[in-house]
Amino acid sequence: MKTPTITVIGSINTDMITATDILPNQGETVLGQSFQTKPGGKGANQAVAAARLGGNVQMIGRVGDDQNGADMLKRLEDENIDTSMVDRIPDQNTGIANILLSNNDNQIIIIPGANDEVTPDYVKQYQKNILASDFVLIQFEVPEETVLYCLDLCHAHNIPMIVNPAPAKELPVSSWSKATYITPNESEAAQLFNLNDMDKPMNQKLIITQGKNGVSYCQHEERLTVPSYTVTPVDTTGAGDTFNGALTVALSEQKELAKAIQFANAASALSVQKLGAQEGMPTRKEVETFLAH
Repeated sequence: MKTPTITVIGSINTDMITATDILPNQGETVLGQSFQTKPGGKGANQAVAAARLGGNVQMIGRVGDDQNGADMLKRLEDENIDTSMVDRIPDQNTGIANILLSNNDNQIIIIPGANDEVTPDYVKQYQKNILASDFVLIQFEVPEETVLYCLDLCHAHNIPMIVNPAPAKELPVSSWSKATYITPNESEAAQLFNLNDMDKPMNQKLIITQGKNGVSYCQHEERLTVPSYTVTPVDTTGAGDTFNGALTVALSEQKELAKAIQFANAASALSVQKLGAQEGMPTRKEVETFLAH
């Protein structure tokens, strides 16, 4: 059987993580506990998750011509992701997420950098690659007009497309309707969709992740829940990205929706048992072993 081709259109970031007991006040300097640099960006995270689970993944995105960009590209290539559609922009910074960890909580500042240059005109260059895909996956860390362009393109050519609306951003109803599936978490769903006043076609598209309460989806006009797996979490960073990458792989392999969600739940459950977003993402063998037991 041919390995499905998945095109991920999205952000590529470097996560700069500082842990501290005390957050400084204005003008104050404090000593922190640790500092780490890790690969990130929802697009890159979801591409890595899909590739580890057996997808033939190609990434469309942009990085700067800095060292971070070179490092992020190498990491993607090491995961066997096709990066021929990832451009390095002269005199531009790779996207950055500054993450402050303190008292089991975080504060995050994102500088989009090169991610803001993933424009419709840039993506148009790769229209043939997109139209040769079995599934397309996009998030909201690239410009809104790019998301709208991709929805129009995929809908016009019957290419299945998953929209992960994170961070949450309003789109016209006519645009939402062009997605095959939309994968918000509970808070994003509450912000973007009135679940008590929704036409049936839109409701069919929503796959809502609810943490330990499982994942809800619609079948025969009834909203059902696929339970999550009970595990002891170590780090929930990247769990949603793992879910989206895994769901896209399972659907591209033509698994029925409930089974695809179960597969994605298993991948997500494994991911939270290790530190780091991409570091914790499981392989296909690990997921299949987990499901078998």
